[in-house]
Amino acid sequence: MQLIITDAWLAKSRAIHLSGTKLLGALVLLSFLLMLISAGLYHWVFLKGAREGWPVIGTLVKLVVKDEFAQRDRFVRENIDAMAKKLGEMQAKLLQLESLGERVSGLAGVNPSDIRSKPGQGGAFVPGRHLTMDELQATLAELDNLTALRTDVMTVIESRLLEQRIRKMMLPTEVPVTSGNLGSGFGWRIDPFTGTSALHTGLDYSAEPGTPILAAAGGVVVVQEYHPQYGNMIEIDHGNDLITRYGHSARVFAKKGDLIKRGQKIAEVGNSGRSTGNHLHFEVLVQGIPQDPQKFLNASSNVPAGPSVRNNTAGFGPRGMSNPERSTTQTRQR
Repeated sequence: MQLIITDAWLAKSRAIHLSGTKLLGALVLLSFLLMLISAGLYHWVFLKGAREGWPVIGTLVKLVVKDEFAQRDRFVRENIDAMAKKLGEMQAKLLQLESLGERVSGLAGVNPSDIRSKPGQGGAFVPGRHLTMDELQATLAELDNLTALRTDVMTVIESRLLEQRIRKMMLPTEVPVTSGNLGSGFGWRIDPFTGTSALHTGLDYSAEPGTPILAAAGGVVVVQEYHPQYGNMIEIDHGNDLITRYGHSARVFAKKGDLIKRGQKIAEVGNSGRSTGNHLHFEVLVQGIPQDPQKFLNASSNVPAGPSVRNNTAGFGPRGMSNPERSTTQTRQR
């Protein structure tokens, strides 16, 4: 394409040659400039009309703003309704949690009234107005305070249950010899060495030499020595003045000061000390007074049935031994 430009004053002319590419570029540039000018004029006229309240433009602006506000309100309302629905679900779950807490509190020894919620509510559903943001925030704040309170109560319940579990683990309810036979029981009997009546302060489990001896409960080894009566002896302190004693062992695998777990192997059955054969002599002492170990073992649901034993307790039969010093002396006779 060729353009000829003529100067009327100087009577001169100038020719400009444009190729197809240059012509297309010039048209695009011209279109872009026209769009910019149009947009600028539209923006200026629209803003000026909106500010000064021109009839047509002012009405158009009000419609646009009204529609925008309506969309915004609809969006906010939908979000508030969704949050209110979630809030209702949270309240329902909280009620379930409170019901569960009331049942668990009885197991933990906590008064259920401490975690009882406000009285139940219900009735037919009659739709009303939508919740406002302030009402929703107030309900959320109330729910947050309630959950914080329930968390504190559940923490107390957890600590109580943990305490009960620890106490249970510290009670000697585990059979110390699982593959042995229960022989002599707790109480008065004919002494196998002297033939006279004597107090047997524990249980005898007959078993093959080398049979594992297990700790009846968790605790700390306070005595590990060779005793003339009990032979290789171990005593484990379980707290609350409760001690278990294991005598006549062949080999000992625990030493004084060791922390022992329930069911841990601490020794092997033997025939050491004042004994007529391979067996374990097992005692339970409360405040230094021998108690019938069978009563503790019966507290466990997995204790196998064994021969019946005489259940003479701290009174110790017709002779009586209410004096702790005398009862402690008797524990060293067997």
